[in-house]
Amino acid sequence: MFIGGGIVGLSAAFKFSDRFPDKKITLLEKENEICLHQTGRNSGVIHSGIYYKPGSLKAKTCRTGKAQLEAFCEEHGIKYERCGKVIVAVDPSQIERLENIQRRGIDNGIPCELIGKERLNELEPHAAGVKAIHVPETGIVDYVGMCQTLASILRERGNEIVLNAKVLSAKETAGEVVVESTQGAYTTALMVNCAGLHSDRLVKNSGQKPTAKIVPFRGEYFELKPAAEHLCKNLIYPVPDPSFPFLGVHFTRMVLGGVECGPNAVLALAREGYRKTDLSISDLFETLGYSGFRKLATKHLKMGMQEMMRSASKSLFVKSLQELIPEIRSQDIVPAPSGIRAQAVLADGSLVDDFSFIETDRIVHVVNAPSPAATASLAIGDHVVEHLATHVG
Repeated sequence: MFIGGGIVGLSAAFKFSDRFPDKKITLLEKENEICLHQTGRNSGVIHSGIYYKPGSLKAKTCRTGKAQLEAFCEEHGIKYERCGKVIVAVDPSQIERLENIQRRGIDNGIPCELIGKERLNELEPHAAGVKAIHVPETGIVDYVGMCQTLASILRERGNEIVLNAKVLSAKETAGEVVVESTQGAYTTALMVNCAGLHSDRLVKNSGQKPTAKIVPFRGEYFELKPAAEHLCKNLIYPVPDPSFPFLGVHFTRMVLGGVECGPNAVLALAREGYRKTDLSISDLFETLGYSGFRKLATKHLKMGMQEMMRSASKSLFVKSLQELIPEIRSQDIVPAPSGIRAQAVLADGSLVDDFSFIETDRIVHVVNAPSPAATASLAIGDHVVEHLATHVG
């Protein structure tokens, strides 16, 4: 049994079905359709893996997952494109960090070239910068379309996807796992928790001790009006600040059309708080009462305040965008749907930087799977199935 109808849950179920075609799979999704949360609000980037620590699970699964994803899209006619991206240093003080990123990319086996202003202007004529890294194999894809294809394949193979099935608890015994849901009780030999924003709660409700707590961060986006889309040809990223856990605002051309810009990253007041006005008292109290979050917020207080101010002020958001594309004006952008990043935070206030799992004899919990989990999803599925394989009867 697989819990969660996002791209990680569907990919893991697909991989299990590939390896054990005679086994019946049931996938439970609490919403009335698949991929309504992180996957459905993804801007659609196929990441190269340039940022991740060499040897980490993120680095390895991003590379292998990217190759598998592209092959899957080719086989099933899912729209994707290798468009390339540039990571731009807007002033000389960022060049050392830019060079460090390139070295990491080379260590991860990624073709990436350090380029000057002239070449940058050829690739992105409206981007400002003194130097940049060009990563030609970064791409864009229709992740929702990929999920719909995965779901169709699973159903065609005789498996079941149950909607409106919120999981309440799971009890593991020596011989089985009993899963209680809003659609009734299920008995299964094996269970995989891919519940994303609620993964830590399901860990707890299955009798395990969570190693970290999910803290929801809302990514607030704008998109370029059609008349301004020419300002960004493909993907334009800033040099990330190593003291802050998020990449900073950037420009993303989307495979189905349009150019997205953002995100601004602020604490969400609910685990599914996509609008600024969305509030869950219980979710918020859980976050604020967690010592790990309070330590994280204290450590990044200045940057967090800047993000909150930018959230409240379109002009400040535009000012940040102008660092990459000076021609951008407030009238060029309109609000776009927000997303939520399910970020696992440890009790000491540090972020769980890599993909993280809790594994028992009959259950695999995918505890932490933020970006680049969509890119890496099929390889994450391989990781999950490899553990389950030793327990398949």
